[in-house]
Formats: sequence, C-alpha cells, structure tokens
Amino acid sequence: MRIDKFLKNSRLIKRRTIAKEACEQERITINGKIAKPGSEVNIGDIINIKFGSNEITARVLLLTESSKKEDAVNMYEII
Repeated sequence: MRIDKFLKNSRLIKRRTIAKEACEQERITINGKIAKPGSEVNIGDIINIKFGSNEITARVLLLTESSKKEDAVNMYEII
C-alpha cells in the first residue's frame, strides 16, 4: 500500500493530500529512509512523521484498503 494512502486510512494524517505534501517535504520516513508519496509500506515497517516540533513513530500492524474510524487505531502502534 502507498504510504500516503496508509497515513490517511490509519487516520495518522487527516487527508491524503496533506500526507503527500509531507512526503514531498521529506517529513516522513519508512525504516529510516525518506519516503516519497508512492513508497510502499508493509506490515512491520517503522514510520516516522515530523510536524513542527512534534514527532510520531509508529509500527505498521495491518494494511486495509479502507477502514472505519474505530478500526483505524488497529492499523498501527505508537512506539
């Protein structure tokens, strides 16, 4: 699954366009490598998101094409 789509489906980032822009500004990494919007994410990958002074690190647990708000928290765990 594309990183921008995963971030939107998991609700880590509200909109896919914002996720795409964050990737283009090199604020998102997958396993320590800078992610492009089309970068593939797999189960077990470590995602690091930087927004201003905030930084979130999460491990991918589940990949689904769409999810309900209640199920989105099961797609990742905060490290």
